[in-house]
Amino acid sequence: MSNQESRRDILKLMGVGGVVFASGLAGAAPSKKKSATNAEFFFLQLSDTHWGYAGVSNPKADVPLKTAIATINATSINATSVRPDFIVFTGDLTHTTDDGAVRRKRMTEFRELASGLAVKPLHLIPGEHDAGPDEGRAYQELFGPTHYTFDHKGVHFVALDNVSRPGGEVGSEQIEWLAADLKKVARDAPVVVFAHRPLFDLYPEWDWATKDGAKVIDVLLPHKHVTVFYGHIHREHHHQTEHIAHHAARSLVFPLPAPGSVPKKAPLPWNPQAPFDGLGYRRVDTSPAGGEAHLTELPPA
Repeated sequence: MSNQESRRDILKLMGVGGVVFASGLAGAAPSKKKSATNAEFFFLQLSDTHWGYAGVSNPKADVPLKTAIATINATSINATSVRPDFIVFTGDLTHTTDDGAVRRKRMTEFRELASGLAVKPLHLIPGEHDAGPDEGRAYQELFGPTHYTFDHKGVHFVALDNVSRPGGEVGSEQIEWLAADLKKVARDAPVVVFAHRPLFDLYPEWDWATKDGAKVIDVLLPHKHVTVFYGHIHREHHHQTEHIAHHAARSLVFPLPAPGSVPKKAPLPWNPQAPFDGLGYRRVDTSPAGGEAHLTELPPA
């Protein structure tokens, strides 16, 4: 079954049309032959679940994540041809709290919920709500390292931490680590970066930026085929830094307005008639041999 056919299948099973966005994710030279390390695959990106949130912006804040998990499980179990290779959560797994005990309780609850996903493995990174109050200590206790790399079917994946340090920066030590890691990766190999905050100055007035993001971009630019997937802004957004594509995912708790569209950043009003409005997660289909990815935006159910 082709990627296009499987993409149609998953949308039929979910009862949605989806929004497909083509991106130059993989960029390697086209090849008629496929191998285990150069094969088509897809993954799911979930973001900004804010487990533990309670407020008027979503009076049923515990529903979207559970619904998305149930949808993913039903689709993956009933149609193995459309099972993702892995799932990534790009930060703000939990809602912020100054109480360390409550923070660990929320993270434990999130871990239990996420462990119910039928798809493995899961790849996680922290958001500022998870790691900001204690510089990532509780996160590391519950989930492990805040930044790491892995390789999958011809793509090199990098998970960055741009939230644990004060002010939302990556820091010189992690940038040096990134540079050393990428020295081992061919310049024309596809590289995918997961981050929570945008690595470019999307709208610094709303804290939609990374303090030293430009330094990270400088390290990434020598590589020809780089794509960044991030969260934080609670809405879909697409941006290009030279040849580097940046794609923000929707939230699974409440949407935020377009950058600079209102005087003050605040969640969009909750609609009880359509409680999933503006919420969702993403499917990323990629073919390292074919040179592009397709992004499909999906609602929780």
